[in-house]
Amino acid sequence: MSLFRTKPIEQSLADADEEGRRLKRSLTTWDLMIMGVAVAVGAGIFSVGAKAAAEFSGPAVTLSFILAAVTCALAIMCYAEFATAIPVAGSAYVFTYATMGELIAWIIGWNLILELFTAAAVIAKYWGIYLSEVFALIGWDIPPTISLGPVDMTWGPFLIVALFTVLLVMGTKLSARVGNIFTLIKIGVVLFVIVVGFFYIDFENYTPFIPDPVSTASAGSEGVMAQSLFSFMTGAAPAQYGVLGVFAGAAVVFFAFIGFDVVATSAEEVKNPGRTLPRGIFAGLAVVTALYIGVSLALTGMVSYTELASVEAPNLATAFSLVGNTGAAQVIAIGSLIGLTTVIMVLLMGLARVVLAMSRDGLLPRSLSRTSSKHATPARLQILCGVLVALVAGFTQVDLLEEMINIGTLSAFVVVSAGVLVLRRKRPDLKPAFRVPFGPVLPVLSALLCLYLMTNLSVETWIYFMFWLAFGFVLYFIYGQRRSRLNPKNAQPLPAGGATAVTPQEQPKQ
Repeated sequence: MSLFRTKPIEQSLADADEEGRRLKRSLTTWDLMIMGVAVAVGAGIFSVGAKAAAEFSGPAVTLSFILAAVTCALAIMCYAEFATAIPVAGSAYVFTYATMGELIAWIIGWNLILELFTAAAVIAKYWGIYLSEVFALIGWDIPPTISLGPVDMTWGPFLIVALFTVLLVMGTKLSARVGNIFTLIKIGVVLFVIVVGFFYIDFENYTPFIPDPVSTASAGSEGVMAQSLFSFMTGAAPAQYGVLGVFAGAAVVFFAFIGFDVVATSAEEVKNPGRTLPRGIFAGLAVVTALYIGVSLALTGMVSYTELASVEAPNLATAFSLVGNTGAAQVIAIGSLIGLTTVIMVLLMGLARVVLAMSRDGLLPRSLSRTSSKHATPARLQILCGVLVALVAGFTQVDLLEEMINIGTLSAFVVVSAGVLVLRRKRPDLKPAFRVPFGPVLPVLSALLCLYLMTNLSVETWIYFMFWLAFGFVLYFIYGQRRSRLNPKNAQPLPAGGATAVTPQEQPKQ
């Protein structure tokens, strides 16, 4: 049963207060709200909705966004209950360790690393490409890549990752302030796009709101790999549009909502987490959902979804070009660059916090969990994460693995949703400041919705995911299980004061 040994909540709280591995509580409700908007509103708002409208949902892409937002909200409720009960870094990994055991916690932590690392690398790569496009707008011909003998390097990721790695090392509050400025600017850009777009709306483009389904069955191995796992398992022919197209579109646009789980990883750095965490997370989700619905209504009202489908790689700039407004397309290019900037920052922070939590427990090298005595940040770990993300983004075609981000996030959402029910049964004495309403109904619904969205991802994505999980299992049994601090051979007493660890509600304000 050592594979399913659980870590006591009191020990997690005590470990977070261990000298030399402690983070500073400095974030407010405003910081968390802006952090949620910062990580969710990136270039995806200008592209993912257009892709979903063109290929899956038509004008009903608005419903796809709402469905994705509801799914995210249900999962985030479960995160909020956990985070107010166990306000430490690590998010879903820590929550799973306290409820379902070490092996499952390892896999969830491993999947979070997949989500955050891949997302940071993919978005850093796109940032470099958008930077070159902005240079082109002002007449500078600076290519996004540099040839280094046999390989090409995308130089942009090194620039942006280095900048935010330095800021994160210097302090979470400082990086949050910089991120706030960029986030407010990109919210302004998005509102500009929505307002201008509504002047071009033709209400006939909303008809039919849910187009009739169209079969898109593909022959050969390529068609099998590209179809969704749901279609593959049920034998149903892949289809565009219709009701199933709305659900397929929701699986695509869910990419635009990932990142709110990253906000939960900052629980250990939040002032008064019992009150601040729920307010900050839900306020951020509300702002993001409103922006997405506004953009999707403007997009599908400006041009017909059939016009978008006739264009390769459609995006919001495509819609403005089709109605003859090239100036707005230039604003979108600049907005995309600004939008991606803060996403990278939050993802780098979240990645370091997940690895920090796993290394505290010995599942990864303990040396990674040391924090700076001056800034109270995991400086060495943050630099290591930045270097690895920059190298992968600069030298590989990491953008081919975009869907791996979705499947990593959804798998964590499923386990956290189920974990809430386990926590309530195992620790009825806990009184988290936030509790998911309607008993077990909403957590179960959250898990089922996330599972369904996972089945709408491609067979190819699932195969890559299975390889990632297999590698994770090997690493756990070779290293993590042996080095775990819960392994009796490595057993250590709680850090000073651990025997009298306080409950989350008793945590002192700092």
